[in-house]
Amino acid sequence: MAHSSSAMRRFNHLVSETDAVYHEVSARLGLSDSVMQILYILYDFPDGRCALQEICRWSGTSKQTINSALRRLEAEGVLYLEQAGGKRKTVCLTEAGRSLAERTVAKIMEAENAVFAAWPPEALETYLTLTERYLAAFREEAGERIP
Repeated sequence: MAHSSSAMRRFNHLVSETDAVYHEVSARLGLSDSVMQILYILYDFPDGRCALQEICRWSGTSKQTINSALRRLEAEGVLYLEQAGGKRKTVCLTEAGRSLAERTVAKIMEAENAVFAAWPPEALETYLTLTERYLAAFREEAGERIP
């Protein structure tokens, strides 16, 4: 029976704790995790517009969960969907949605940016490079070991 290495346990703990901080902050701002992710992605695009499939990809959340949150946000006037050819859709922030994002996810982005700004550029680059390497290697290993 395989068990996690101490490094893997530490890594998993850090990932879980990071997720918990995002969940806690989202809750304090009155947002569900999925709503926060959608607003975050849309607000990060200069024009507040993003393809639905990109929101699913960038958020790492299931299409079903995203669609449920989108329906709720659309009913609240926070965003609207546009046809983008075929079955593709673009998700767009309304003015009310942009205002909500400025009161909520902009604060999260400011905190994130402050953390990275405090790191020496070399440390930041090392962190990002190693995280990308881990992701690529794990994706490959998972593909080989888990059919």
